[in-house]
Amino acid sequence: MYSFKNDYSEGAHPNILESLVRTNEEQTSGYGEDAYTEEAKALIKKHIGREDVDIHFLVGGTQTNLTAISAFLRPHEAAIAAHSGHIAVHETGAIEATGHKVVTAYAEDGKLTACQIKELVAKHEDEHMVKPKLVYISDSTEVGTIYTKEELQAISDYCKKADLLLFVDGARLGSALMAKGNDVTLNDLARLTDAFYIGGTKNGALMGEALIIINNNLKKDFRYLIKQKGGLLAKGRIISIGFIELFKENLFFEIAAHANQMAEKLTKGIEAAGFEFLTTSSTNQIFPIFPNRVIECLRKNYDFSVWEKIDEDHTAIRLVTSWATKEECVIAFNKDLLAAK
Repeated sequence: MYSFKNDYSEGAHPNILESLVRTNEEQTSGYGEDAYTEEAKALIKKHIGREDVDIHFLVGGTQTNLTAISAFLRPHEAAIAAHSGHIAVHETGAIEATGHKVVTAYAEDGKLTACQIKELVAKHEDEHMVKPKLVYISDSTEVGTIYTKEELQAISDYCKKADLLLFVDGARLGSALMAKGNDVTLNDLARLTDAFYIGGTKNGALMGEALIIINNNLKKDFRYLIKQKGGLLAKGRIISIGFIELFKENLFFEIAAHANQMAEKLTKGIEAAGFEFLTTSSTNQIFPIFPNRVIECLRKNYDFSVWEKIDEDHTAIRLVTSWATKEECVIAFNKDLLAAK
């Protein structure tokens, strides 16, 4: 049984594990006040091309989203997201549990537009409704699509005009940055957003996300808020060491590119077999549509997520590749697909 279910099935890239073992018996300060954390921050700032940002390391994506969004919003304010957005679907109401409503717009390709954001703001017109204040987008999105620089610029321009905050969920940012057709850089994100994060959990790290806060108004007392939400990790260097290995050279980008390449090989095999896709994805998540009988055959040797029922006889599944996906397993899947067809 080989898993294409997610991109965090494996532990961590060997470079990270070797570094953790090498530094294991060193004694350092806790809670992110150690030399490794400072080194990781410096490396990320170098890649972003900005020194005037605050960087915080948290364990996972949901924790990062709820900590950041609840910190950035006043009690009556709400977040805007695509209907498929992670905070709207897959976080067990974490944002709502902090007292903030998530208002959504339908986005067939998983991407919000400036026009949709404007429409949602217009619908919430007075103090009898929550006040939209923060726009949440994911890059790559929950359905594997990516934002272009033009799309991101348009959203950023409207957010500035409407006094909204722009926050980017970067759980799979590595895959987005290395996707074919992408023209967004880390520097663009730092220029166009108020805050975003770089996902390590889904790109080779043992755990961890790096939250980058650009807007000076959002920086004050943020460590207090991390601690209050249970996110200030005593052994903070475990996350920091991972990000040092990912960013001291180009490992972060290289392993994200590998994941995308494996997804592309799957895509080509599926297309050659005559099947279509739910969305057009150039990242490490793809969503092929198969007859149910084919899916049952594939289940014998592969693990994956069932994503969406298309009709009585067809279903879209999700296949996800990672930094560790083996090419021979991709080739085997494509061969088994042909046999099942």
